[in-house]
Formats: sequence, C-alpha cells, structure tokens
Amino acid sequence: MDTTLLNEPVNGPSTQASHVYDRLREDLLSGRLAPSRKLQMRFLIETYGTGQTPLREALNRLTSDGLVEVHEQRGFYVRNISRAELAELTKTRCWVEGLALRESMAAATPEWEEQLLLAQHRLSRTPRSLKETEFEDNPEWERLHRIYHRTLIGNCGSQSLIAFCGQLADQLYRYRRLSIRKAFPSRHVGDEHQAIANAVMSGDTEEAVRLLTRHYQTTAEVILQDEGIFPELRQAKA
Repeated sequence: MDTTLLNEPVNGPSTQASHVYDRLREDLLSGRLAPSRKLQMRFLIETYGTGQTPLREALNRLTSDGLVEVHEQRGFYVRNISRAELAELTKTRCWVEGLALRESMAAATPEWEEQLLLAQHRLSRTPRSLKETEFEDNPEWERLHRIYHRTLIGNCGSQSLIAFCGQLADQLYRYRRLSIRKAFPSRHVGDEHQAIANAVMSGDTEEAVRLLTRHYQTTAEVILQDEGIFPELRQAKA
C-alpha cells in the first residue's frame, strides 16, 4: 500500500502556498496592496501567517500572472500601473475575447445559450452598489459579472484561450477596482450586458463582438481619465 499521501501533512507547503496565493491575489486585485509597493518578506510572513517557502511559491505564481514584479537584487513589488499598459491590455482583451466569442457562437448549443441567459438574468437582478446614495461595492455583483463574461466565451472550445482571457481580466480588474468610484456613476453597464446577450441570442456575431469590444473600451476610457490613479493628468493640466 502506498502511504505517501497518508504521510503527507494536511497543511503541507503546496496547500499553504495555494492559500497564501489566494489571499495575496485578492489583496492585489482589490487594491489593498497598492501599485509599486515593495512586498517585504517580514511583513508578508506576519500578515499572511506563513513561512518563506510557501510565500515565495505564491509570489512566483503571482509574478507569472502579471500581478507582481521581481526587481533584480531588490525583491518583489506590486506591479505598477500605467495608462499605456491599460490601453494595451484593453486592446489585447478585445482581440482575444472577440475571437473567443466568435468561436463560442459558431459552436452554439441550446445548453450554452441557456447558461448565458441564466448568467445575464442573475446579473441583471443584482445591484451594482449596496447603497443607492453612494457607491459601496457589492461582491455578489462582481462574482456574477465574472460568471457572465466567462460564460460568453466559455463555449469557444479552447481552455488555453479561456485561461489567457481570465488572466487579462484579472489585470484589468485591478485597474477597474482602483477607479471604480469614478466609473460607477457614469455607466449603465446593465444595458450593455443585455445588448451583448441579445446580439448573441439573435446569432449576430459581428454585432455581439462589436458590443463586447465597445463595452471594454468604454471602461478603459473612463479609467484613463481618472486623475486619482493617474496624477500625471493633473500635472498636464497645470
């Protein structure tokens, strides 16, 4: 009898690294760990209650995800943000998700269309903000929003393409979170989501891709003008 698994610690290094990875990833995406911040090992060990080995494994994974940077001889840093990177990420996401949506629609099945309708329905019934008078992020909306967009491209037949789209979505989500209070009042995203779903259900591939592309471009345009996260905009006006 192979006792390897029986002798493996329940909370072994791999399990710890995955746990730390999940927590760090959430703090990076939410902006709790600010762009360009140095990720000092002592601080991370104390904050996340882990050792150096699982912590380095988690940081290396996050570096591969594009959320953390390694500066030679200086350690790990939260990946910085820039208007140029935001524009590039948006353009790339429009390209690859446009392709994935085309493939999904070409291989459309009643089951996939039903999943999309359900995802759209659930998202439309969930408020974006927990308060009406001021913005307070609704985590359930964010979860359903991610499901909606993943469902749109989920029938493309390529797990590698879906995974790449997910990585781009994470990197752009970080920008959106940093600028969310500016973007929220100026958008009717529910109407945009509905229009995309309508085009998909009618089989109009060109219109669906056009609307999805415009959806992402509009988000980027709002963030690109946010002086709160791009202070150089204020300097340019001075």
